[in-house]
Amino acid sequence: MASLQNSNVEAQISTELQLIARITQIHCSISKLDSLRPSKQVNTLFSRLVKLCIPSSSIDIRSLSPEVQEMRNSLIVLCGRAEGLLELEFAIFLNKIPQPLDNLDLFPYYENYVKLANLEYRILGENGVVQPKKVAFVGSGPMPLTSLVMATHHLKSTHFDNFDIDKTANDMARGIVASDGELEKRMKFEMCDVMELREKLGEYDCIFLAALVGMSKEEKVKIIGHIRKYMKEGGILLVRSANGARAFLYPVVEEHDLVGFEVLSIFHPTNDVINSIVLARKPIAF
Repeated sequence: MASLQNSNVEAQISTELQLIARITQIHCSISKLDSLRPSKQVNTLFSRLVKLCIPSSSIDIRSLSPEVQEMRNSLIVLCGRAEGLLELEFAIFLNKIPQPLDNLDLFPYYENYVKLANLEYRILGENGVVQPKKVAFVGSGPMPLTSLVMATHHLKSTHFDNFDIDKTANDMARGIVASDGELEKRMKFEMCDVMELREKLGEYDCIFLAALVGMSKEEKVKIIGHIRKYMKEGGILLVRSANGARAFLYPVVEEHDLVGFEVLSIFHPTNDVINSIVLARKPIAF
């Protein structure tokens, strides 16, 4: 029995080492690119990377060597830049056509966002958050797909304030929403660093924190702490995270990172939805 267990452990380690070697190879190729703007080469490399990282994996990123940790941190930054450039390209395109909201599904990962929003809506509902009056989305980007899907399919009377540090991203997102007068009334876009938001954070029943807001663990924890300080008591924070090999694509948020919160739910998808969902509540002081 012991030898069988040892054999299984060795096979698992071998599989993980092969996976890390292949991810490292792709990271090397991506690092050498002149540009991360969408192109056949860029799209192929990132598609290969995502395909490698999606299958369930028992890999624990905390146990990785310092060299692999450094590579992972670099890869997350590169993924974030490429994702931002892909969204920007599609947002520019959508702003040039008559009915942008009717063509959101042209975005390559639109269905992934729909599935993620469906999951998040279900988890919110299961934890008593049914139709919040006011929601904030921090890190909405040029293609604010989560807000759009939530506002049009799930939270049909909720007001959404979308915050992004990039002016162009906000301008593009605002242009997409401007084609629908009713939606425009309850969806606003503001250029702001979340660390500069204070009392305003107390207005929201629920705050979404995008996966790529806070690229390092330290930065992410600092942002979560800041949001907790100013958000309303009893308010909900939904944080996107990653699990297993998917942690090579996005930063990881663990339960102990949510100091001062009551963690309500941690959900790790096993399908092609990449992000994990962490739901927490700021306790009400008595």
